[in-house]
Amino acid sequence: MSDLENRITELEIKNSHQEDTIEQLNNIIFEQQKAIDNINRHLEQIQNKLNTIQETNSKEESEPPPPHY
Repeated sequence: MSDLENRITELEIKNSHQEDTIEQLNNIIFEQQKAIDNINRHLEQIQNKLNTIQETNSKEESEPPPPHY
């Protein structure tokens, strides 16, 4: 093989490794995004529950105490 053919072969090998690495990184990013989306959904549920609790507490505080107090 000539020097040029060797260089082309080496470049093809490097390119193949880079494509594999990019695919692996893409899969990792995809999984991380799914995890982030899941965390955001849970956070939104928690925030909604907290808002409901706060609304309930503020309604209870705004009512006057019963006459027997």
